[in-house]
Amino acid sequence: MLCKRNRLEAYRFIEKYQKDLGLRWLLRPLNICPNAYYNYPKHRKADFCTQKSKVQAQIREIYHKHNGVDGYRSMAVYLARKGCRYSPVTIHKYMNKEMGLYAIVRPKKPEYMHGKPHKVFDNKLAQDFTAERTNQKWCTDFTYLFLKNGEVRYNCSILDPYDRSIIANITDRHINSELAIRTLQKALDS
Repeated sequence: MLCKRNRLEAYRFIEKYQKDLGLRWLLRPLNICPNAYYNYPKHRKADFCTQKSKVQAQIREIYHKHNGVDGYRSMAVYLARKGCRYSPVTIHKYMNKEMGLYAIVRPKKPEYMHGKPHKVFDNKLAQDFTAERTNQKWCTDFTYLFLKNGEVRYNCSILDPYDRSIIANITDRHINSELAIRTLQKALDS
């Protein structure tokens, strides 16, 4: 039971029961070497422990100030700016293993699934988007509009390359051929 807990608890347990059970007999099952136990009463790591607790307090402060977005690499940069230079491995050990603070990672977008083309038409414009007169050429464009509430709207616009004016545009919840047909019908009616 004590093998899985904090080393300080094991030292306190040994200190309490060493006269009754014997020191060497207690050290062996807890996997503690005698040298480590003898250093415990002398408080040789007291300075290290106080410095470590100060750094952990700074890590916790920066972590909550930035709403948990920063990981151990950027945390090492922030601490270096404050004058505490530690390796990213040490910051990783403090944050992830000892304090349980993890960066909030944005989920990856799903990979795009390429569908089969329904109809492929000839490229009549051949990337020539200049026109000599009005209504000689029309270009369509679909734009994705990401709203704050997480929804997506699709805007279909028809543009006249002669004067770069919008002939017609419609915004809808679904991107399909009906949206393009309705936009084209609106452009023809105007």
